[in-house]
Amino acid sequence: MPVRRPHRSRRIQETRVDRIFLFCTYLLLCTFLAVVLLPLLNIVASSLSDPTAVSSGRVLFWPVDFSLRGYEVALGDPQIVTGFLNSLFYTVVGTLVSVTLTIALAYPLSRRSLFGRGPVMGLVVFTMLFSGGLIPTYLVVQQLGMLDTRWALVVPQAIGVWQVVIASTYFRTMIPDELYEAAQLDGCGDLRFLWKVALPLAKPMIAVVALMYAITQWNSYFDALLYLKDADLYPIQLVLRNILILNTTPSGMTDAAQMLERQQLADLLKYSLIVIASVPVLLIYPFVARYFTKGIMIGAIKG
Repeated sequence: MPVRRPHRSRRIQETRVDRIFLFCTYLLLCTFLAVVLLPLLNIVASSLSDPTAVSSGRVLFWPVDFSLRGYEVALGDPQIVTGFLNSLFYTVVGTLVSVTLTIALAYPLSRRSLFGRGPVMGLVVFTMLFSGGLIPTYLVVQQLGMLDTRWALVVPQAIGVWQVVIASTYFRTMIPDELYEAAQLDGCGDLRFLWKVALPLAKPMIAVVALMYAITQWNSYFDALLYLKDADLYPIQLVLRNILILNTTPSGMTDAAQMLERQQLADLLKYSLIVIASVPVLLIYPFVARYFTKGIMIGAIKG
């Protein structure tokens, strides 16, 4: 009968220095998590609390005197609802336009056979380092007749240079020339190759670029501040800015009780609007994050 040797654990023994390093790493990560998470918990708890508790500073990380009044007032205000719908329009339409134009520019620049690819790419990158400035951009928007229109928030920022660089690099490195040559032998043209082959294989890149554009569009308010005068076109971020920064008590209001109630409600609305403005991005991110590490090119070329 063979003698069985005692099973030895193959786990690598950690030294004291390794344990100290891991402890410091976990401590640092927990600190960063607390710095990010605790303010968010305070905002959510404040949005679900009574206005008096919020104004008195009694809310920390759990709602005090649970109340949905902030959300009722926010969702019942036509200006806030209109701003939310405007932001949805700017985000959806702006993202579609930006992704389409980015791919239309990045894909040709990724092909090595394109004449003048280097100088054109250099000019594109140059615009990322140097721009015309705020006043010339405003004059261009004015001359194009886009002031106080929805397109003023879509067209001027339609193409991001950084996104073009990402897309061009992806097309150049992840879609090899052999795949393009094989498609040409089968009679596939450039547009058909882009639509049938390149875009399906570039889903991870498209998802990342679309998420970057969508977040930028959703959080943008400075362009609206410059180009829009009609309050019916304001995005939710500009409405939120007006409430957070420009909220003042009318000079004609003399009743102290009314002034106090209005101030308490304004404090509550700040937190409720922050939550409302953040929810769409938080809902979209989990559906896009799965594309970040998806190895979709595995097995695309045989032989």
